[in-house]
Amino acid sequence: MADTLLSPAARTPRSARPGAPRRDLTAYAFLAPFLVLFALFVLVPAVYGLVISLHRWNSLVPVHPFIGLQNYVDLVTPGSLTFSDFWSSMRATGIFTVFSVPLLIVVPLLAAVLLNQNLKGTTFFRGVFFAPYVLGVAVIGVIWKYLLDPQAGVVNHLLGLIGLPDQTPWTVDVPWAWVSLVGVTIWWTAGLNTVILLAGLKGINADLYEAAALDGAGTMRKFWSVTLPGLRPVMIFVTTTTILASANMFGQSFLLTQGGPGTETRSAIMYIADQGLAQGNMGAASAMSYLLFAVLAVISVVNFRIQREKA
Repeated sequence: MADTLLSPAARTPRSARPGAPRRDLTAYAFLAPFLVLFALFVLVPAVYGLVISLHRWNSLVPVHPFIGLQNYVDLVTPGSLTFSDFWSSMRATGIFTVFSVPLLIVVPLLAAVLLNQNLKGTTFFRGVFFAPYVLGVAVIGVIWKYLLDPQAGVVNHLLGLIGLPDQTPWTVDVPWAWVSLVGVTIWWTAGLNTVILLAGLKGINADLYEAAALDGAGTMRKFWSVTLPGLRPVMIFVTTTTILASANMFGQSFLLTQGGPGTETRSAIMYIADQGLAQGNMGAASAMSYLLFAVLAVISVVNFRIQREKA
């Protein structure tokens, strides 16, 4: 009965409507440049890297014998050539991620809440917070390498002027090397998360704050009961992308500490790059990359599910 009440146009499948194929072709024509670039620079390298990981692939040797999953087995076999160094670099990556991610969530959140107030000069401070992020990692590394130099750095010099220790080994000893890496990363990238969280705050209905005020809620109660629940979808995105970015840290460690002291701050990406590019061991490096990808994929899925269940 309901079908008989529908107009012929409503009962006509979308693909059978006049002009539908033409609209589909137009859509695919606009998508074509992206799809071509995505295939060339993402899909093809990903598949090719997987193929390389199944071979003993040394860029200095013309023959690359197929060895199946041996490169992956070596990564989980104690005593193999790559086991100790790879998991040491994964440990360094984990340390950096554990200490940087919470601060890259909390600091931008507090900054976003402050910048969301109706105060004079907030536009200026938004630009100040975001400005470091537009600089490349090479620029950041060179600047802070000079500022944090243990012997002639500006930071130690200023600390000495105010009576504080002026011989702090910011880049050559732990835990100071970790303090430097985490601190520089927060200074550099917190602005992006601040802008994203500020946009999320703008999307929260102001009526919710008024209703909370009528119920007698104070500032902290509004924050916990209105602001954080309203930001939950944005927080999922920010947390996931921050974890991925921190786990892929390379430039800061490469430029500031060179992975030192020893290999204490050598990240997984640094070790993979050394094996693949410097040592020519492309097969093992590709296997490491895919193992790191698998670990990050699991962490991302778990984080997304936890956040969604809370929502």
